[in-house]
Amino acid sequence: MALHVLEQEQVLPISLEEAWSFFSSPRNLARITPPDMGFVIHEPFDDSPAHAGQRITYTVRPLFGIPLKWVTLIALAEGPHRFVDSQIKGPYKRWWHLHTFEAVEGGVRMRDRVEYELPLGPLGELAHVMFVRKRLQQIFAHRRETLQRLFPGPARTI
Repeated sequence: MALHVLEQEQVLPISLEEAWSFFSSPRNLARITPPDMGFVIHEPFDDSPAHAGQRITYTVRPLFGIPLKWVTLIALAEGPHRFVDSQIKGPYKRWWHLHTFEAVEGGVRMRDRVEYELPLGPLGELAHVMFVRKRLQQIFAHRRETLQRLFPGPARTI
């Protein structure tokens, strides 16, 4: 199985505390996820800021409108600088997402590093080449654009 990596950086014109408050809230994930993904958090859930051991269950429709249950575990949380979410149950064989926040001149540098593997061996790799990679790039592009609208100012993508 191939390990795939997606990385993105963006500087937002907000404080480190504002960044942590926004990104560590599970409810805000719905705000930055493309509407066609059908992202719905299953209630009730621990609505507190990201903390180690927190589980979040939601439904997404990543491809062809097919609903999938996804269970995420916050494996690490060191506010206001970083947290890691990893998939416990979902469409990937492995999904590990590191979010980091660093105060810089003019705001906060937000970095994402996603390491993922697809199931089904060669079929999963074919799906990656044909549509999964492009879909993930679209999701993160939507996120970047949405964040620029939510936090207007001299934000920049690196």
